[in-house]
Amino acid sequence: MTPYTVYVVDDEEVAREGVVLALKKLYRIKGFANAEDTIEAVLKNPPDLVLLDIGLPGMSGIEALRKIKSLYPEVIVIMITAYEDVQTVVSAMKQGAYDYVVKPLQMNTLMVTVRNALETIKLRKEIQLLHEKYLKENLPGFIGESDAIQDVMEVVTKVAKSPDTSIVILGETGTGKELIAKAIHYRSPNFEGPMISVNCAAIPKDLIESELFGYEKGAFSGADKSGKEGLVEKAAEGTLFLDEVADLSMEAQAKLLRFLEEGEYYRVGGTKKCMAQTRIVAATNKNLEEMVAAGGFRQDLYHRLAVIKIEIPSLNQRREDIVPIAKHYLVEFAAKFGKTFTGISPEAEMALKNFKWTGNVRELKNLIERAVLLGDGPLLELRDVGVAPDCQGAGTTVGGTTVGLPSLIPDGIDLPEVMAAIEKKYYEESLRMTDGNESRAARSLNVSRDTFRYRRKKLFG
Repeated sequence: MTPYTVYVVDDEEVAREGVVLALKKLYRIKGFANAEDTIEAVLKNPPDLVLLDIGLPGMSGIEALRKIKSLYPEVIVIMITAYEDVQTVVSAMKQGAYDYVVKPLQMNTLMVTVRNALETIKLRKEIQLLHEKYLKENLPGFIGESDAIQDVMEVVTKVAKSPDTSIVILGETGTGKELIAKAIHYRSPNFEGPMISVNCAAIPKDLIESELFGYEKGAFSGADKSGKEGLVEKAAEGTLFLDEVADLSMEAQAKLLRFLEEGEYYRVGGTKKCMAQTRIVAATNKNLEEMVAAGGFRQDLYHRLAVIKIEIPSLNQRREDIVPIAKHYLVEFAAKFGKTFTGISPEAEMALKNFKWTGNVRELKNLIERAVLLGDGPLLELRDVGVAPDCQGAGTTVGGTTVGLPSLIPDGIDLPEVMAAIEKKYYEESLRMTDGNESRAARSLNVSRDTFRYRRKKLFG
């Protein structure tokens, strides 16, 4: 990986050069004696991190922090102060400083602080690469490495090119049907037009028709005196996303069918024919074919909507996407809650990949939000996610002890990763029980001390 760039800003030459000397073997380092030269350098070549003294001649460290964060919010800034000035440090943290260190600098502490800060960049860059790979041209889409999602996005790319083709998106609750609708819109020729979403189940059945097609003044009691344009009209030259389309009343279904076939409609209480070029993308988690057979959904509307059917696989059907999605939300919520997380531990990753996700991506998102809010970092640990490592697991007996293991799922598991996670768990437990004594820990695992030390280094780095 390309070395990180770190700027060291301190007017005390001895202190500045000491830090430069300590860090230059690990990072690309530049030293500056004042804030003005630093800002000029940041404009030309933004660094990954700035070590910034608070007490500088001319522009102060706080002013420089404010300027750097306004220019490049993603640059990490660690403040250096000669004393514990609480108010100044609090002010710096409020304005975006990552952390602070106190003079005289303890190099070991400084190195750890810098390393932890840069680890957050590593995770952020990893997520950025995922976005660049799966959300091409900054358009909405899915983060996913599975063949199932890649097949879905291939269909999306093809059908989006036809701005008049109706589409129905099918999938369980929480799979991301609206994301697919947005991906279709922003990849279509109508991408500059509006994208309007409506949950048909959230609107009373006696109001859904007027919401979709609008109404004329005085159309019904309580109606706006000037009338109201409907969502079909608001989404003209764009896309109207009808989520939970199965909940439309039969009357609204009839009007929607007419609009899809003729491109025309009437406002409630109106006699003037209206026209609009609006693409309809519908979605539901219900079985429309069964509803048609039972008389709960119009067959002609179903066929008109389902010119193209896109079925989104559940999260359980694309387990290789779980960790990339979890990391995406880890970055998002860490920024939201001002937390420092550098990744997800192997044990937590394994547990997430083997958990039965009844709520799909929405459930995973909520779990990561809670874990970040309650966790301390720098890694998201098994205890944070609250998912048992053997949540779906079978059991095996080793030396009289039953050990929980993840079940073998249809897509298979990464056996070396599972074995490494189990081994690491026992090494951690043995060290905890022996207060870090390697000889006793090795005996508790029935391995030699040399083997223990070798495997410990391989597992923990």
